[in-house]
Amino acid sequence: MSRARKTLDRILSGTCDANIAFVDLSGMLKSFGFEVRVRGSHHIFTHDDLPEILNIQPKKGKAKPYQVKQVRDLFLSYALGDTEQTEPERDSNSNGSVDHD
Repeated sequence: MSRARKTLDRILSGTCDANIAFVDLSGMLKSFGFEVRVRGSHHIFTHDDLPEILNIQPKKGKAKPYQVKQVRDLFLSYALGDTEQTEPERDSNSNGSVDHD
């Protein structure tokens, strides 16, 4: 599992908003296609397919909890991050049955 995916899972869980490293949040957004421009301490993230703009700032190396919540709400609203779906593993037998030893 990639670091961006692990960060997204932590954000979506909603249990650690105060403990998300700013570099992890920023890297995750970039990996999902967001572009960033920096104005002082403000990191402004935009995405070509979304009307919303995310403005986040680091505080002692961490993302601010209310901004993590904004990111979570955005990802849930637009169902971002659902591209990595797992399918059940199948045996390589031609009939698709599972070997039982």
